[in-house]
Amino acid sequence: MNISIIGTGYVGLTTGVGFAVKGNEVSCVDIDEKKVERINLGDSPIYEPLLDDYLKRVLDQRRFKATTDLKSAVMNSEVSFISVGTPSGEGGKIDLKFIDQVSKQIGDILKIKDLYHIIVVKSTVIPETTEKVVLKNLEERSGKKAGDDFGVCMNPEFLREGVAMEDFLNPDRVVIGSIDKKSGDVIERLYENFKAPILRTNLKTAEMIKYASNSLLATKISFTNEVGNICKKIGIDVNEVMKGVGLDHRISDKFLNAGCGYGGSCFPKDVEALIGKGRDTGYEPKLLQEVHDTNMRQKVIIVKQLEEKLGDLKGKTISILGLAFKPDSDDIREASSIEIIKKLTEKGANIKTYDPKAMGHMRNVFPDIEYSKSAKEAIKDSDACLILTHWKEFKDLREEDFKEMSNRLIIEGRRILDRERVFGFDGVCW
Repeated sequence: MNISIIGTGYVGLTTGVGFAVKGNEVSCVDIDEKKVERINLGDSPIYEPLLDDYLKRVLDQRRFKATTDLKSAVMNSEVSFISVGTPSGEGGKIDLKFIDQVSKQIGDILKIKDLYHIIVVKSTVIPETTEKVVLKNLEERSGKKAGDDFGVCMNPEFLREGVAMEDFLNPDRVVIGSIDKKSGDVIERLYENFKAPILRTNLKTAEMIKYASNSLLATKISFTNEVGNICKKIGIDVNEVMKGVGLDHRISDKFLNAGCGYGGSCFPKDVEALIGKGRDTGYEPKLLQEVHDTNMRQKVIIVKQLEEKLGDLKGKTISILGLAFKPDSDDIREASSIEIIKKLTEKGANIKTYDPKAMGHMRNVFPDIEYSKSAKEAIKDSDACLILTHWKEFKDLREEDFKEMSNRLIIEGRRILDRERVFGFDGVCW
């Protein structure tokens, strides 16, 4: 099938490359000429394991290309996926300006296209957006009727950063919301060589499934951190507790890891957006609000623990290992490290940091803190070391790596150090 993907961000590029790997002809559209050129050279603008390898493969097979020509991409494809950003706006509500703009542009193109075309929203949008914004714009700008002259679907993504290509090629489910059977059937055929259960719904149900999934996972994390904070007070290892809890097949052991909170481009934004949608309907989602509030408190609880052990932080040198919100990613969006560095600088501490991939992005946020070339360099001469990202190379740290600290105080935010290699360190919830 010929497919066009509008947007070459994290979701758009992964989706485009993934569909090309599955044998489709794909054009990815972006307005940034330098970004398009870089992609066509086989150099992914985002860090994601396996993405570069797959990108080079489908480029060599001539099944994939990036372009700035939206009109040509839509005119020469059967299906267009909208994969533009939906950043948080005022009060946590999502900003739909890119969705609005792109759907109007596609509508203008559909006006002159004779063949039946299907538009699929892949971006994460709050329920009713596809119908009330995208479909409305398409009909108004094209002068045509959705369901008769063109199709509209909603196909949410469930990609985890760090394993996005694996998740796309081997999904645990495919959700297809559609306005009619015909358009839904076409998208279902697109997924016929994916080994995954397919759920067919209407548009707003598909949108809600994405938000409900992420909000439930975020709830599991905040719940685990609440239990972990109690365990910390009474000398219980929350990891052992959650091992026992996770053996219950109704719960599973996924997302039951205590630490310094969740971040990234999805969980914080999606929970806030669902809270805002609930309030728009006249309902106060108190549980979701507390999930959000618990996470915000959890992000900086490590600073309070640091003060309890070290005293006044003014003039103290604190090394921070890990800036990305998760390993195998350079993404710092909503990362706990940002809030922790803010708190530490407010208290007059000197910051030394190291992350294998995310330092370039963090320099844009904190240009004046120190960025080290290695974990050992960051640790040297520091008064305390905070570990905030579960990078594998931090797991390999040994006792001798911490011997050049001015004051040996180590607090983990992600439970990664090996107690047989490193002695006498503390954890956020253990």
